[in-house]
Amino acid sequence: MTNPLHSALLTHQPDEAVFLTEPGGAPLSYGALRRSVSTTAAALAATGVAPGDRVLCQIAKSPEALILYLATVTAGAVFVPLNTAYTPAELDYFLEDAEPALLILDATTQAARPVANARGVAVAAPADLVHAGGATMAPVPRQSEDLAAILYTSGTTGRSKGAMLTHDNLISNALALKDHWQFTADDVLLHALPVFHTHGLFVATNVILAVGGQMIFCPSFNLDQLAELVPQATTIMGVPTFYTRMIGDPRFDRTSLSHMRLIISGSAPLLAESHKAFEAQTGHAILERYGMTETNMITSNPYKGERRAGTVGHPLPGVSLRLANRDDAGIGGIEVRGPNVTPGYWRNTEKTDESFTKDGWFITGDLGQMDADGYVSIVGREKDLVISGGFNIYPKEVEVEIDALPGVVESAAYGVAHPDLGEAVAAAVVLEAEGITDAAAIIEALSDRLARFKIPRHIRILDELPRNAMGKVQKAELRKADHG
Repeated sequence: MTNPLHSALLTHQPDEAVFLTEPGGAPLSYGALRRSVSTTAAALAATGVAPGDRVLCQIAKSPEALILYLATVTAGAVFVPLNTAYTPAELDYFLEDAEPALLILDATTQAARPVANARGVAVAAPADLVHAGGATMAPVPRQSEDLAAILYTSGTTGRSKGAMLTHDNLISNALALKDHWQFTADDVLLHALPVFHTHGLFVATNVILAVGGQMIFCPSFNLDQLAELVPQATTIMGVPTFYTRMIGDPRFDRTSLSHMRLIISGSAPLLAESHKAFEAQTGHAILERYGMTETNMITSNPYKGERRAGTVGHPLPGVSLRLANRDDAGIGGIEVRGPNVTPGYWRNTEKTDESFTKDGWFITGDLGQMDADGYVSIVGREKDLVISGGFNIYPKEVEVEIDALPGVVESAAYGVAHPDLGEAVAAAVVLEAEGITDAAAIIEALSDRLARFKIPRHIRILDELPRNAMGKVQKAELRKADHG
């Protein structure tokens, strides 16, 4: 028996080939990567991490973060990356739910240490594991259906859910994507995405590892740095924000991007207008694709063929997609199945059962339609999940924090269109008395309770929230009012 993900991602590249470079840093070869993964896996095991244990990791983007992911899988454990913007109060929930054997924190997330101590969870620093040296460790044998990762994702009610991802979920998607997008060992990917999210951690990293390609690893998205590094790259994977900010910047034109092979967008909707403007400026038609934390990637526009603006293309090879309960316009609920789909949610059989049909299709919660050529368009969501800059946000968890503030009677959080982020959070708030607080004070009060990307960018004070006859808040009416 082998360790499937380790075998698929770490065993076929030449030792001397470069895996990763950082601006101003020394390159990391595949041989050095394999050695670091082996010694880090041994260091994890020395702390008491056993096969099947969860390892939570809340650290800044770095090569060490990728090594920790690969080493955790190599050690037979389950990698659980967390957004560094989560507050200690938010982290406490993940510690309770995941019951990890180890929490990894760096200098940027040390505020969470007291929460871990209170729950009796061991804490380690990346340097203590990745740079410990010493013993190596052979990959722990695992089955293809064993868990490799848990990624916490949001819905519209309740708390975050842990989407379980198996070795086969990740391998099947990486292989499908590298073939569909025609990645090879000659590709150099400009990586400016976070690595606590499926896009940067699995889509980008796993595809490059699968082909033995190279990454230019940027700490974050920075337009000046992007302009400087683009000449060294052949491909980019980004969220719509990347491309909307490039539009109108003279550094990104047909000449400067003429050498690029492929430019990919995902994690949030790319407006058709942005797609067309980018192509007019650069000569490149962005390849837009569609996926979810629970399913990895589902559809993609073609590598060769028309990349149709406003659509997310066709289902990937091996992935099936159907539209349930279609209306007269052909719009229906998107349901999928395939080797890419999660087996369910961590320790949440009720939500797992709710998320699959009786005949085994995963219910995405998105509404879509398919044109005569088979291109899928996402036209909305059956529920009110907000996706801002590629991050999923529960309206409910925003509302809970606003409602707890002095002077607030109730609130409703919802998403509104944003030209840069795709969507932004807005909120309507009802107060006990006029003038008892204001929007600025509410936003300030939330800064210690919510990650920055969850805090509403716009708050309206209302006398009452719009409701239907059943008493349900009509968020569509709130969105309509914000759009004028």
